[in-house]
Amino acid sequence: MFDCHTHTTFSTDSVMSAEQACESAIKLGLDGIAFTDHLDYDFPGELDFLIDFDRYFSVLEPVREKYADRLKVLISVEVGIQPHVLRESEEVIRRYPFDYVLASAHLVDRQNPYDKEYYRGKSKKEAYSRYLEEIYFIVRNLESFDMLGHFGYIIRYADYADRTLRYADHSDLFDMIFRELIDRGRGFELNTGTYRSGSPDAVYDIEILRRYRELGGELVCLGSDAHQTDHIAARFEYFAQVLRDAGFRYTVHFENRKPVFDKL
Repeated sequence: MFDCHTHTTFSTDSVMSAEQACESAIKLGLDGIAFTDHLDYDFPGELDFLIDFDRYFSVLEPVREKYADRLKVLISVEVGIQPHVLRESEEVIRRYPFDYVLASAHLVDRQNPYDKEYYRGKSKKEAYSRYLEEIYFIVRNLESFDMLGHFGYIIRYADYADRTLRYADHSDLFDMIFRELIDRGRGFELNTGTYRSGSPDAVYDIEILRRYRELGGELVCLGSDAHQTDHIAARFEYFAQVLRDAGFRYTVHFENRKPVFDKL
């Protein structure tokens, strides 16, 4: 089993080093870990999510070698997309030999859902639909990526009494996203970090997975979105069973931008 979404201190919002993450992954019995540190051009606020990727590789390649006999370390990136940063993002993706490129939406109309202001004056359906529209923009317009990140990001900071993102409430948008992903040979992650607390007002809707599978989708990975060691592989056993219940027999990780299937 691979954790396909983790952040080291190269991401300004993370507190764990690559070595600490590897040691924790080994203790948990993982086969591999993907470091997907942030690349977010023109991110508003005080956080800087731009990385010197020459240094990134110079630091992480020795880590990969150090743990090679115990853990497969994947040097990867999470690219936060906004419509006006496509060109700059594509240039970085193509310039470096990433194992894996995870494409995510962290901002909607220049607003960060981390801030409650995004939800003000919006119904739950309006807020979530606009986020899914941004995701659809990514899968339609970003040329070079492997998997789509966290559908559930939009629920993390919402104030609605029931925060769950349901397929039935957004079936048209989900189907558009799924068909585009499948046509382009890409998939998406089940981001367990969103559901780390097991809060009953924010459960994962298995119908999202079932519909993707029904349409012919096969590429799904598990990612914890860990920014600290005790969040690595959060609830992986539970969500591995959710994937089995939805009809999946394999998860996927990427090496040299090529999918490798791992039996559940």
